[in-house]
Amino acid sequence: MKDLSNYRKSYEKSELLETNIPEDPINLFNRWFHETEDFSNIEEVNAMTVSTIGLDGFPKSRVVLLKKFNEEGFIFYTNYNSEKGKAILNNPNVCLSFFWHSMERQIIIKGIAEKTSATISDNYFASRPDGSKLGAIVSPQSEVIPSREFLDTKLKELEKEFESKEIPRPENWGGFLIRPIEVEFWQGRANRLHDRIRYKLEDNFNWKIDRLSP
Repeated sequence: MKDLSNYRKSYEKSELLETNIPEDPINLFNRWFHETEDFSNIEEVNAMTVSTIGLDGFPKSRVVLLKKFNEEGFIFYTNYNSEKGKAILNNPNVCLSFFWHSMERQIIIKGIAEKTSATISDNYFASRPDGSKLGAIVSPQSEVIPSREFLDTKLKELEKEFESKEIPRPENWGGFLIRPIEVEFWQGRANRLHDRIRYKLEDNFNWKIDRLSP
């Protein structure tokens, strides 16, 4: 067994104060996202962890790519018949998290998921490379398959079938919009006294801002 008790880092790059934050979390998310994109060496700033409650009652987390965010919430795309898709459709309460280590920042988002419109899903699917489009059709995501060759063979068959043709979006593939109800911003600080600012959506649709103890 490897002992990790001496793995320590002092967080001292920035601070998060009430005097310098907007009234809603989307604006702060936008600021942090673009600062991370501009000033860090993270290759996929839009990589996020999605946590769901599975049909078996267990929580499960996996990394996906955020594809859009605005005042409504956060959008990513998946196979609705996948383990993740079925979990969300059964229980739309989900958690998103971003950890940008080079900026010493983390964001945790609790939200309610819903399918995006067919138009939004169609438009994004149309923007994907043909290989990614075919991959969405080929993969029975989360199901047991006999071999890697099963996927490769099916892909070659579809490449021939759709040669010089438009590739339609499968009905079981599309977007989820996560509407946030709580967003916590975490900024690493020295001596483990980190800054934690939480935005919580109230019944009047205003955001209540609190500082949490680290």
